[in-house]
Amino acid sequence: MQNFDYRNPTHIVFGQNRLGELDNLVPDDAKVLVLYGGGSVKRFGTLDRVLAGLGNRTVLEFGGIEPNPKFETLMKAVDLARKEQVDFLLAVGGGSVMDGTKFIAAAVPFQGDEASLLSHGFAPLPIAEALPLATVATLPATGSEMNMGAVVSYQGGKFPVMSPLLFPQFSVLDPTLTYSLPTVQVANGVVDAFVHVLEQYVTYPTGAMVQDRTAEGILKSLIEVGPVTLAEPENYEARANLMWSATCALNGFIGAGVPHDWATHMIGHELTALFGVDHAQSLAIVLPSLWQHRKDKKHAKLLQYAERVWDITEGTEAERIDAAIGKTRDFFESLGVKTRLSDYGIQQDQIEEVVKALEAHGMVALSETGDLTPAISRQILEDAYA
Repeated sequence: MQNFDYRNPTHIVFGQNRLGELDNLVPDDAKVLVLYGGGSVKRFGTLDRVLAGLGNRTVLEFGGIEPNPKFETLMKAVDLARKEQVDFLLAVGGGSVMDGTKFIAAAVPFQGDEASLLSHGFAPLPIAEALPLATVATLPATGSEMNMGAVVSYQGGKFPVMSPLLFPQFSVLDPTLTYSLPTVQVANGVVDAFVHVLEQYVTYPTGAMVQDRTAEGILKSLIEVGPVTLAEPENYEARANLMWSATCALNGFIGAGVPHDWATHMIGHELTALFGVDHAQSLAIVLPSLWQHRKDKKHAKLLQYAERVWDITEGTEAERIDAAIGKTRDFFESLGVKTRLSDYGIQQDQIEEVVKALEAHGMVALSETGDLTPAISRQILEDAYA
């Protein structure tokens, strides 16, 4: 196991009916900007409960943060926060709202071209301050409620934004706030969390027994509760376990001291940017095909995954690996998340657009071993077509 630092200062407030505690969590003298997305938080009363929880503080609102939040939209919120001298941000929504809020937190005090904040990849931003932020999570998926990362859309690409200053100070996770989600969003959340774990787990062995076993536990939990929470939207136990699984999938713990891949995410980001495919759907398309092409690099961990997660112990090593890849594809499909490019109306001759976008964005040496080239990405996408 490699040397590592693990830091996560986010205070988690988990369970039913916790929004009333906002009054104790947000500084008394804070001027708060509440940020949200398309309006469902208004329709289902979540926003009203948040505003009530904030008590007598000065509160402003900014709505309309879209899925895959756009730089241009977020800059409108930056301008508002600067003009009104806001000093605390509260994201109410799913991963896109939380990600957008993190960018806003970094951009408001930033002196310079805010677009330059999107040019640092996975390296920490060169910033010395950010507005404090917190979240009320309404969609279990991205884990953004307990990490320091975000992804922002700009000029046809999706760009990471990372800084220890962007950890939420606290996050309220009430599973009942997710009951009204459309089925497709719940299914996407299961897939998103599942692939987050896999990108940190199915790499190569490093002797990290605790991280491996924790990752396997999250994967098995998602396999168990995913179908249940789709069939029974108000099954609290299932939805609570989905929500906590999604948070733990990307809060840094299972990835501490182990290699990461993220090639599936980088290729998937281009599918989302070019064709509007939901983020989780793009992951479901790419991952099984990518594994077929990387079986030699991931051999040991794919065997471990087959045995420990899917209980596959019979057959040759090659047969067990193929069975595990098939089980993974079948799991995504069972949730209603299709796994082929053709399922989303993407034509085979459009694959070249994706490869060119990867090259334009510098995604030319992907994977945990840094040797996944655009040519290999092309082969992966060709095999993912049908």
